Amino acid sequence: MITCYLKYVIDPYKLAEFEDYGRRWIALVTRLGGNHHGYFLPSEGASNIAYAMFSFPSLADYETYRQRMAKDPECQAVFEMEKHNRSIVSYERSFLRPVFE
Repeated sequence: MITCYLKYVIDPYKLAEFEDYGRRWIALVTRLGGNHHGYFLPSEGASNIAYAMFSFPSLADYETYRQRMAKDPECQAVFEMEKHNRSIVSYERSFLRPVFE
């Protein structure tokens, strides 16, 4: 399994727009074969940092998701919505693997 970990720097005045963006991606990632673990929005502490995590069975499955996402009209519509809203200032993406007992 591979988990994509995203750390976002967001505009704290556009939290509602970012939350809408996150809710849309949860459904899209799930529809395209991933297991979304949710978006985590600011509560206490920094008001401009948010996180998201989602998993795929393998890095190859993630790459297939990326190819499908690039051609998916709903995914592209969410990208366009965010270009207009500009709630995301920047983001970092890392890939993690779980360790179990």
